[in-house]
Amino acid sequence: MTLSFNGTVVTEFILLGLSSNPEVQLILFGLFLLIYLVALTGNVLILLTISLDSKLHSPMYFFLGNLSVVDIGYTSSTVPKMLMNYVSQDKTISRSVCISQTFFFISFGSIECLLLGVMAYDRYAAICHPLHYNVLMNRRVCASLAVVSWILGMANSGVHASLISLLSFCRDNVIHHFFCDISPLLKLSCSNTQVNKIVVFVQGGIVIVGSFICTLVSYIYIVASILRIRTKDGRLKAFSTCASHLTVVNVFYSTAMLTYVLPSSTYSEVKDQILSVLYGIVAPMLNPIVYSLRNKDVKNALRKVFPSYH
Repeated sequence: MTLSFNGTVVTEFILLGLSSNPEVQLILFGLFLLIYLVALTGNVLILLTISLDSKLHSPMYFFLGNLSVVDIGYTSSTVPKMLMNYVSQDKTISRSVCISQTFFFISFGSIECLLLGVMAYDRYAAICHPLHYNVLMNRRVCASLAVVSWILGMANSGVHASLISLLSFCRDNVIHHFFCDISPLLKLSCSNTQVNKIVVFVQGGIVIVGSFICTLVSYIYIVASILRIRTKDGRLKAFSTCASHLTVVNVFYSTAMLTYVLPSSTYSEVKDQILSVLYGIVAPMLNPIVYSLRNKDVKNALRKVFPSYH
């Protein structure tokens, strides 16, 4: 902290992490280091597999590649700093770095949310309009959808980061979290945070709920289309192309909505920490595992690119 003529102005924060117990911190360090390495390895393998196997050069895997890039950034925005804090006595983070961490975490989270909605539309086009699929999801359309997802995600985060940068922090500087998330920062501020809370609720609703509705509507049409398929094998084959995406969607949307869409009156430090771990660390680790285990094309491509893969 530094002193001003009005009293104390916070220029750095202290990230307490998930526990202050030294023994528990060592256990958490080992656990999250393992999760981080698995997440990085899994997503890099997915990217290499998609780029090296020409059979995976399709819209579905183009978006999956984007998702893997996002997941690498998602975990890297918070986990390395958390790991450093667990093995270091210095748990401080400057105000500027803290706001930057918030920006990148919310950016990657928003982009992932939008990409999941786009991937649902892709599955809708493939199953409900197979004859027009190559027109509906041509390269230009796919590139445009990906670019728009990245721009909107970063713009959404930019608004939150800008509003947080305008807040004053003049009391406590201890963040009861493992990274600089919006809720704990608003709780520490001595400014009026009503505008921030409204923006979190409104933009969270637009991005998360909007993408969720797009996904839900897409799957309503998908299910209706699958049910019209006469053979059981045909129905199973059609549904198998959506199974991986559905699994990822369930994990991400359920935790993200509980964190950013529910009223701030329901906020609790423990709940926020657990949910953040689930959608910000565990989900990016599980995504490549889900897509490699439940997708025959990815499994076959992995065996082709990496012969030792089983």
